[in-house]
Amino acid sequence: MKQQEKSLIVDAIAKDLADYPHVYITDMSGFTVETVNQLRRICYRRNIKLKVVKNTLLKRAMDQSPVDYSEIYPALKGVSSIMLSETGNAPAKLIKEFRAKKTKPMVKAAFIEGCTYFGDQLDFLCAIKSREELIGDLVGLLQSPARNVMSALQSGGGKLAGIVKTLSER
Repeated sequence: MKQQEKSLIVDAIAKDLADYPHVYITDMSGFTVETVNQLRRICYRRNIKLKVVKNTLLKRAMDQSPVDYSEIYPALKGVSSIMLSETGNAPAKLIKEFRAKKTKPMVKAAFIEGCTYFGDQLDFLCAIKSREELIGDLVGLLQSPARNVMSALQSGGGKLAGIVKTLSER
């Protein structure tokens, strides 16, 4: 591969890293073409970008990025592919579902919300809530006291009206 081709690939990977905040480095060695294509189709449906990359080119692209990916560098050994996503736990859920039938892909490392995770910690990575889920939880918690107050006022008002009506009838 010529230097110019390599620089184009590095630039494309760097652009993808800039577009997606969550990065998973996986090992898909031993997959047949059919299995890889099946995984690619599932990734496409779930808005996850899957690329098989050379470790040196990925490292160069990560060096170009304003985000500090240096903690991930030890995971860049052997056959690597990257899964890029807008949602932090989406690739982990996909991998867990896919591994119900296969033994791979294995997670080497993950970069989620500025934190680096090493090893195959699928259950933990699946449990990480996305930004939207956290906002939903927060809104629910904030609405809970207001709902309780409104419920108490409405039920108290009904009781008070019943007491007044009873007293007026006597």
